[in-house]
Amino acid sequence: MSSSFILDTNIVIAYLGGDSSVEEHYFSAEAIYVSSPTIGELYYGAYKSGRVAANLARVEQFIAETNVLECDTATAKYYGQIRNSLRSRGRPISENDMWIAAVAMQYQLTLVSRDIHFDGLLLERW
Repeated sequence: MSSSFILDTNIVIAYLGGDSSVEEHYFSAEAIYVSSPTIGELYYGAYKSGRVAANLARVEQFIAETNVLECDTATAKYYGQIRNSLRSRGRPISENDMWIAAVAMQYQLTLVSRDIHFDGLLLERW
C-alpha cells in the first residue's frame, strides 16, 4: 500500500489535537498532503470557534508545514464523475467530501479519514 496520504479534515483535526495514533502514522508516512477544501474547512472551524486568533494561528502553522493540493480543472472532472455516481446510486455526501475525494483520485493518493462514505477510494483509517 502507498505511503503517501491525503488527509480528510477529521484526521487533520485529530492530528492538531494531539491524537497519538494519528501522529504515529503521520510521522512515519512518506508524504502527507491535504486538499484546499480541507484547508477551507479548517479555516471555517477556526472562525466559528471561541478562540479565533489561536485557532487561525494553528491552521496557518499547519499549512506552512504541509503540502496543499489545489483543485483545478482535472479535479473538477473527477468531482463530476463522483457526484454523478453518487447521484445515480442515491447516496449523496457533502460537497467538500466530494472535492476531497476528487483530489485523492486525481493524485492517486490513499485517503485517510474516519468517515465511512468514501467508496471506491484507497482508504485508511487512523
